[in-house]
Amino acid sequence: MVIVHEKDIETLDMPGRKLKWLFHPEDGKSEQFSMNVIRIEPGETVKPAHAHPNEEELIYIISGQGEVYVDGEIESIQAGHAVKFPAGAVHMVRNTSEEVMKIVCFFTPPVDFNQYQFYEDVSFPKTPNK
Repeated sequence: MVIVHEKDIETLDMPGRKLKWLFHPEDGKSEQFSMNVIRIEPGETVKPAHAHPNEEELIYIISGQGEVYVDGEIESIQAGHAVKFPAGAVHMVRNTSEEVMKIVCFFTPPVDFNQYQFYEDVSFPKTPNK
């Protein structure tokens, strides 16, 4: 059994988010998946747009609300929503609320930053009435 508390995990300050890897094969805590928690401040967008070529990602929104971009489509999301990004899908998340958005991200098979594909030229389109 492995029990982890996020307060004990190092925070990585990344564009548009603060990230903590809670489970990852490199730290010996998991073999078949990886998991992190991200916090997105109000008005921030996870950057750059990216994809995981061989890994599915499932996110679960703990708090806040915003929008998710997946392969050119935009949908509203809020606490309680779960969203699956298919392997290879270009995606990003934007916090449109006035509170910190907290998201749990699961990957299978496990992923690390060396496997991310970045799309610097993809930006979150403006949505109507914003």
